[in-house]
Amino acid sequence: MSRSNRMASTPIRKKTSSGVAAGAIKLKKTTNSESFVPPLHAATSHAVVQRRTIGPEEAGQRLDNYLLRHLKGVPKSRIYRIVRSGEVRINGGRCQPDQRLFEGDELRLPPVRCEVFSEEKPPVAPMIDLPILYEDEALVALNKPAGIAVHGGSGLAWGLIEALRAQRPGARFLELAHRLDRETSGVLLVAKKRAALLGLHDMFREQRGDKRYLALVPGVWKERSLQVTLPLYKYLTAEGERRVRIAKGRDLQSPEVKPAETHFRLREQYPGYALVEARLKTGRTHQIRVHLAALGYPIVGDDKYGDFFLNKSLAQSKQLERMFLHAASMRCRHPVTGEPLGIDAPLPPELDRFLNIISHAHSS
Repeated sequence: MSRSNRMASTPIRKKTSSGVAAGAIKLKKTTNSESFVPPLHAATSHAVVQRRTIGPEEAGQRLDNYLLRHLKGVPKSRIYRIVRSGEVRINGGRCQPDQRLFEGDELRLPPVRCEVFSEEKPPVAPMIDLPILYEDEALVALNKPAGIAVHGGSGLAWGLIEALRAQRPGARFLELAHRLDRETSGVLLVAKKRAALLGLHDMFREQRGDKRYLALVPGVWKERSLQVTLPLYKYLTAEGERRVRIAKGRDLQSPEVKPAETHFRLREQYPGYALVEARLKTGRTHQIRVHLAALGYPIVGDDKYGDFFLNKSLAQSKQLERMFLHAASMRCRHPVTGEPLGIDAPLPPELDRFLNIISHAHSS
């Protein structure tokens, strides 16, 4: 990205003598995070425009993550719609869902209707097993199970981060450093300090980390290694679900088109299936899934871009009832100490079991 483009996408920090805009809601300390802005409620949120000032503890996060956390009860599709329509403003200007917030930014939120919920009795995340792969004072790496969203929202009362916070009520700061799809398992980093979160965000943005996934696809993988650079177009269906496709034609004129690069390597060829390693150079939504589907190798068990007849057959026979995509490893510099950091997540039992099934399919 050129310097001019970076400057154009960076929000202007508006300064005031007091550091707080008129009408801004002051932040209150809680025990669950370093700062908390009270969520909007149905009793007040749909009547007036809200104006908020971003504090130091909230700086660095994406706008959509901020809104999802603070506009409790508002559907995700509605949140993205009010951002893209220009109803949400940062320092008086239009903004994008993936735009980073800076300390002192003045945020304008339009009148929105939220579901009524009780502050005294918020949804409680159940106590679930969250295997720890690595932990120090700055971050914790979890082996995320498949079938659990990384955060609540869009009809989900809780996600992995809410479950982790429930298990650690004394933790002052726990924030997701990145995301994994709900049906993807494997390495997930959670920051325990603001410095670690900002460092990890910088690392991912500058593509300095090495993230590798294992995916199983049907057929024979013809190339030992393959580099895919197809751009991706993200959109919402009529039902408000996220979808991604290879950008072409009129898609290429949309600001929603993002460059994407994935490197694939054959790990092992099985009878009728290939286990491939995917190394991400960019981290777009559904990037590996869409790139493999475009190559004619949809991931086994993928309910959005996969072979639905194969998926149904495997599920009915109880051989495989999830998507075969696993975040197997992460290599990077520690965001605080700068020391080399390597984290590996073993293949879950259900995926290992399916590999054993197909490896013996033709020998029995």
